[in-house]
Amino acid sequence: MKKIFFLKTCDTCKRIMKELDFTGFDLHEIKSTAITEAELIEMKDLAGSYDALFSRRAQNYKKLGLKDQKLSEDEIKNYILTDYTFLKRPVVVDGDKIFIGNEKKNLDALGQYLK
Repeated sequence: MKKIFFLKTCDTCKRIMKELDFTGFDLHEIKSTAITEAELIEMKDLAGSYDALFSRRAQNYKKLGLKDQKLSEDEIKNYILTDYTFLKRPVVVDGDKIFIGNEKKNLDALGQYLK
């Protein structure tokens, strides 16, 4: 898979996609086209866990009281599959490489990789 998972209304995703060259990548806008279970499993296999893909910044994280719960990997997987906002973004997958989220060190590594 050579794909970037992003949210078109996210200013950070827009900025990253403008700054870096994603030529040859399939663009997957996660609000208009849901992530499939197979895609999520592949991302999890590369990331090591569903937790690594899970956004604790999502508004529903606090609304649903999830910060006070110990979530299992299966619960995290289900939250990501049912609500696109629970996926950290962007997620860039290129073969056996994965870059998750918009933290500076991740973006630096992604920029170096794409050169």
